[in-house]
Amino acid sequence: MTKTAFIGLGAMGAPMAGHLHRAGLLAAVWNRSRDKAERFVVEHPGAALPQTLGELAAQAEIVLICVSADDDLRAVVEQIEPGLRAGSIVVDHSTVAPATAREIASRLSARDVQFVDAPVTGGVEGAIHGRLAIMAGGEAETLARLEPVFAAYGKLWRHLGPAGAGQSAKAVNQLIVAGVAEAVCEALALVEKLGLPPEAMLELLGGGAAGSWFLEKRGRTMLADSFETGFAPALLLKDLKICRALTEEAGFASSILGPAVADYQRLVDAGETGKDISALIRQKRRG
Repeated sequence: MTKTAFIGLGAMGAPMAGHLHRAGLLAAVWNRSRDKAERFVVEHPGAALPQTLGELAAQAEIVLICVSADDDLRAVVEQIEPGLRAGSIVVDHSTVAPATAREIASRLSARDVQFVDAPVTGGVEGAIHGRLAIMAGGEAETLARLEPVFAAYGKLWRHLGPAGAGQSAKAVNQLIVAGVAEAVCEALALVEKLGLPPEAMLELLGGGAAGSWFLEKRGRTMLADSFETGFAPALLLKDLKICRALTEEAGFASSILGPAVADYQRLVDAGETGKDISALIRQKRRG
């Protein structure tokens, strides 16, 4: 049976690694904050916690990574390289720039190691329930080898082209996410301003053409001013800046990105402590 190792046990990574454990595919885990990894292995008997990333890579055929940013990914890849063998596969589930994915694919190719950039979408809920959508760039033959792995936590995965294609697709996804978040947060702030009954409005909006995943999953918590679960504003801001660079490179004018980047920059600069992008409603309430 395929042996995998998972690096990055955050809000998304921990449940993804848990699904691999339940499928009998997980050999080892690692996290920058070691206490998280120690708790994980206690709760998932049989998963090892090596002392170094090189040791972790040596225990697996497939190494999966889920970290926050480009430099984090580069640092992890550098540390796992001594343990990688020819024929190994490294899968990056982080959201980084397509150029970074291509850079790492080239670096690992020199070691006869395959690289797949495979960012995910579906939120924390999708990770918990094993219902993520996976956007993959790399060799088609490599992706075929990954099907049992992706099946553990994904509901859908597609090969989109060479290395970097997955990250380009994720930028498109985040453009939609930002546009929907802008509209829903602004609309619900207006619901409050007009004194409309919130519960009735959530039912009506969700039951018609204005319905969306974001409204369904975040509407009630937004109106309750609760932002404890989800996707951190600082991470979306990072993703939108990647998307902005891509649109500029492509000569594509986006009417969404400018306002969204500005709004989330203000939110982050104000020291927003909410753990979900729906905290943007706090900016919208201020007008």
